[in-house]
Amino acid sequence: MSDTTERPATTTSPYQRIGGEAGLHRLVDAFYRIMDTDLRAAEIRAMHGPDLNRVNQGVFEWLSGWLGGPPIYIARKGTPCLTSPHRAYAIGETARDQWMLCMRQALAEVEMDPTLRAPLEQAFERLAGMVQNRR
Repeated sequence: MSDTTERPATTTSPYQRIGGEAGLHRLVDAFYRIMDTDLRAAEIRAMHGPDLNRVNQGVFEWLSGWLGGPPIYIARKGTPCLTSPHRAYAIGETARDQWMLCMRQALAEVEMDPTLRAPLEQAFERLAGMVQNRR
């Protein structure tokens, strides 16, 4: 008698493909380092206040769950709404583009599965567009 039991396909989440917790920290840290030092991101940097540590941790927690890793943000704060926390900020095309400039550069710097980089960039572009609230 042959074994015909189907085994579930092993899928690797983007969280795992980026390097898990350590890889995601590298991405988020690179993103905020770039935002903090690249003068082309001055408008978006000004929206974040003087200390980036709190927002860095919050974005790490949110991205962890969004990328298929531990749902840290949900465990701490409940179901996330991406647009609500951004309503207080005038996020137009320039701010959106500056955010993406920082994210593209961070994605380019951080070592990860190369087949993940382009889909992540596209997903981040959609997210950046979702929080844009000014023309």
